[in-house]
Amino acid sequence: MSETQAGANPSATTPAAVPAPNVWPALQARDAVALIDYLVDCFGFLRTAVYMDGEAVAHAQLDWPEGGGIMLGSYKPAGPFTLEPGTFAAYVVCSDIPSLHRRVLDHGGLAVTEPVQTDYGSLDFSASDTEGNHWTFGTYRGEPRTPPAES
Repeated sequence: MSETQAGANPSATTPAAVPAPNVWPALQARDAVALIDYLVDCFGFLRTAVYMDGEAVAHAQLDWPEGGGIMLGSYKPAGPFTLEPGTFAAYVVCSDIPSLHRRVLDHGGLAVTEPVQTDYGSLDFSASDTEGNHWTFGTYRGEPRTPPAES
């Protein structure tokens, strides 16, 4: 491609900005305070907001340092969005799997698997949390988004 062609439409070669997360996985926990502590201390989530209602967690937001995050609260069996504790699973993108794996082991991670190279090129490992939820951490960032066709 010539310089003239490359400069003619800079947006053709510049990737679109990635929007801020607008999908937030949510879960409930029988002991949400202990789960928050575990996810922060063991996995490395960031405690962004925790709103208490007496002894219960009314709402919490934990951010992942590389982007995105989760929301959680105390189990409400009769709530409109009830999710049985321990039934959640998530895939979390991480650039440095060996370091995170070591951190999880050092912090007493539960049901931690050894890192494995997948057939699609990701380095992954899994662990459980204090509620029995399943977490997979890996380097696979998903397929690149293609721009919508112009109409």
